[in-house]
Amino acid sequence: MTTRSKNNIHKPIQKLTYTTTLTTQPQEPTNLAQATKDPQWRSTMNEEYSALLCNGIWTLVPPVCAFNLVGCKWIFRIKRNADGTMARYKARLVAKGFHQRPGLDYYDTFSLVVKPMTVRLVLSIAVSNGWTLRQLDINNAFLQGTLAEDVYMAQPLGFHDLDKPEFVCKLRKAIYGLKQAPHAWYHELYNFLNASGFSNSLVNTSLFVFHQHSHLIYLLVYVDNIIVTGDNEHAINQFIQRLAARFSLKDLGSLQYFMGIEIQSHPIDGKLLS
Repeated sequence: MTTRSKNNIHKPIQKLTYTTTLTTQPQEPTNLAQATKDPQWRSTMNEEYSALLCNGIWTLVPPVCAFNLVGCKWIFRIKRNADGTMARYKARLVAKGFHQRPGLDYYDTFSLVVKPMTVRLVLSIAVSNGWTLRQLDINNAFLQGTLAEDVYMAQPLGFHDLDKPEFVCKLRKAIYGLKQAPHAWYHELYNFLNASGFSNSLVNTSLFVFHQHSHLIYLLVYVDNIIVTGDNEHAINQFIQRLAARFSLKDLGSLQYFMGIEIQSHPIDGKLLS
């Protein structure tokens, strides 16, 4: 057999000479052991755990009271901006809701969200009248809801109390992963809005309307995302200040994205584009 080398042909194979530059992207850990090796993920976990303690999510009690113990785990995600760039690291403690028992530690689980047709209708009214559209994001929304049931959860992995390692967490407020967490958050927000003078729409209960003192404010709720618009910008700012005093939130400014859709308005006729 005559080969290239026997004929003194040593030209390299072209397809093996290309060099590629690989950009290393941060990876999301799949378990606690991987996350603890990275100082950024450890710092994010400490922030999440500190926020849970500051909000008084649970109290440690002896395990004899825990007739049904719910497990928990850490979830790690990289939050990205609308253009795909990395925004921040996010570590969240999630309860294992599949350990819960119906009629024992949870009852109602449903949570109403605004309908897309209602969103388009309110946005069309706002654009045609030249109203400002503000977008708000509630920080740790599900942690705001107060539980009506007795729920017991195991202590988070990596954060066991050294003085009480055998104790369990009796949840005072909802936590992500619980079956009743969305319902508890909606009920908490509903009580606040109702006390602030808002009333539910008869067609869509996630649309709240404030109509007093010649002021008209529409509020759309989609889980922890809120759109506020109305005919008086000063009244809107006052309401946002009251809402921020009750719940921790981020004011995202003018509405640009909602439910994964980019919102634009035509500069001439105000026609809504998405």
